[in-house]
Amino acid sequence: MPVIQNLIFGKRKYLFGLIPLVLISVICVAFSMDGSDDNFDIARREVLLRRIGHELLLQSGDSTSRVLPVEKIAENEYQIKFENELTFQPDSLVNTTRRLLAKDPLTPNYVVNVLNCGNAGVVYGYAISKNRKDDIVACSGRKQPTACYIINVKFKPLGLNTVKNGYLLGSLPLLAVVGFLLFRSVKPRRGVPEVQHDSLFTLGTVLFDAKNRKLIINGETIDLTGTETRVLLIFALSPNETIERSRLQKEIWEDEGVIVGRSLDMFISKLRKKLELDPNINIVVVRSKGYKLEISA
Repeated sequence: MPVIQNLIFGKRKYLFGLIPLVLISVICVAFSMDGSDDNFDIARREVLLRRIGHELLLQSGDSTSRVLPVEKIAENEYQIKFENELTFQPDSLVNTTRRLLAKDPLTPNYVVNVLNCGNAGVVYGYAISKNRKDDIVACSGRKQPTACYIINVKFKPLGLNTVKNGYLLGSLPLLAVVGFLLFRSVKPRRGVPEVQHDSLFTLGTVLFDAKNRKLIINGETIDLTGTETRVLLIFALSPNETIERSRLQKEIWEDEGVIVGRSLDMFISKLRKKLELDPNINIVVVRSKGYKLEISA
């Protein structure tokens, strides 16, 4: 029977150990899959930027010249260039970028600066935020003269690594719970030693066989329950010493999750009756402290 229990216990231990590994693996796979999605979204962003340039040309009355390839000049910063000169209405530019970039999940916040090709001076600029009340838009009614312009768009970094770390940190409480269950399932029982094959104790004329849960007194064998054996084992390891009541309750019942005050008194009473065949052995009450297994010479 103990062998079967150990096998079951071992399987539970490995099962609890496997759960955190599975969770971590799932998180890692999810993060690795995110990379391909990010590349797709960035490519889609460049298409939207090119579409902005196309609509600006149409608004300028130019349906024949080209929008040059969108150039990425820095991380999260792009430039839209044109083959020919154009004119633009600032409010139309604001509305166009806001409408098209709203389709990009990675671009809730960005700054647009219109640069003059000749001197790189900022002709017009504005900032768009996820919260519209934080937008900064000025001089939207002044039409700009025909000239060579570059549209510079700089996006606020989303901190994708921070987002991923957020998912990881969010999973830590679950991992902590699993780890706690694992710890509770494998931690050794405190205070009460494992019963070994040579767990025989001589208590006066009484032979206490802890392994087989028996008392042998004057040739008479008395069976003990599992809890009685554990209680007596604590006393047998410290004869004639006071054992605190709280210690007995904690070591015998805490791992079962239930501590009942009167349960200890009941088992002490049962042990006294089983030991009364030897008048030199008794479990006595030490007032305000606990109990003591007294063995007279």
